[in-house]
Amino acid sequence: MNPPINTARRGLLAAALSAGTLGPMATLSFAAGNTSAKTGDKRFVFVILRGGLDGLAAVPAIGDPEFIGARAALAQFPEAPLTLDSTFALHPALAQLHTMYGRGELVVVQAVGLPYRERSHFEAQQVLESGGVRPFELSTGWLGRAMARNNTKSMALNTAVPLVLRGPGVVDTWAPSTLPEPGADLVARLGKMYAADPALATALERARALHFDAAMPTDMASADMKTGKRGIGNFGVLAQQAAEFLAQPNGPQAAVLEMGGWDTHANQANPNGPLANNLRQLDAGLAALREGLLASGTWGRTVVVVATEFGREVATNGTLGTDHGTGAAAFVLGGAVKGGRVIADWPGLAKRDRFEGRDLKITTDLRAVLKGVLSDHLQVSAQSLNSEVFPGGEAVKGLSLLRA
Repeated sequence: MNPPINTARRGLLAAALSAGTLGPMATLSFAAGNTSAKTGDKRFVFVILRGGLDGLAAVPAIGDPEFIGARAALAQFPEAPLTLDSTFALHPALAQLHTMYGRGELVVVQAVGLPYRERSHFEAQQVLESGGVRPFELSTGWLGRAMARNNTKSMALNTAVPLVLRGPGVVDTWAPSTLPEPGADLVARLGKMYAADPALATALERARALHFDAAMPTDMASADMKTGKRGIGNFGVLAQQAAEFLAQPNGPQAAVLEMGGWDTHANQANPNGPLANNLRQLDAGLAALREGLLASGTWGRTVVVVATEFGREVATNGTLGTDHGTGAAAFVLGGAVKGGRVIADWPGLAKRDRFEGRDLKITTDLRAVLKGVLSDHLQVSAQSLNSEVFPGGEAVKGLSLLRA
């Protein structure tokens, strides 16, 4: 009979599992909970752009007669914007998103935002992730609450669980690591040590399944994280790994990715500056996500929502950048999306039409986007959406975004 594992020893074993058994590309932590429930065949990805994406740079309103005068130097692009319709285009760095739009796999939502109207990153991100009306009124995340209602598991491509996934559900985390590949002997010995503890034994099996199904060779992994696989950057590597996890039959139903660096107070129009480079990496990463899911046959049942905490001011500031604003742009893409369209109740860019004379006015609530996807794609009930997932948002009606 194996002796019981004491609390201190269990902590050391859990640390060894997290740090050692997943190889050089991964550290994976495991949430307690029921993991035997069927996850369903639908997949959902939420991408958070932290820092405040300039929606008028990503989705310029080139058909608005006020656009050039309102944006000044920021109305100039290194190449022609990629036309969507008579009013809107995509930044030239978003060429692969433009291709998805042409395939009918992308919906662009312009002048979208939160019920929060202030300009604090910290507060706005809390509202974006919690699904509340005001900062800090909720301490868990809208996606975490939604997934718990469906009794399915999620994954954060990060070292820690972001607020949007916090709640009573099952959440795994994955992040790149430079730790050496564990030997088969170490894994076998860990298996023997964990045999007396069902929770740790289950966690080890889940880790082994995820790792050996999805891990990359050591030399490839190291090079990818330094230079970005095929030049797509760290976000692209995370997107590719997310596709591998989501494609597994017993993998997560939802995944969350993050990308920072969108707080563009200066030098925003530089064709090789931070904004243009971030847009290129976002474009390449989303294309890599699509490619990975398409190869596994999963893309046709996937929806991806890309959103930011707020937009930027319409006018250029004194350092050729933009300051914090309110209205922004969001993207909804996937094989399950009825795309090839822009959703925008366009408020206009004349100063009299701006929020507080400064910002692109919000005319579409981001919760309408999220409600539409959660209801139609993940089959979260209207009662749950209104009472638990987005409390205080009963008046917000979900948008119809999916194919029939």
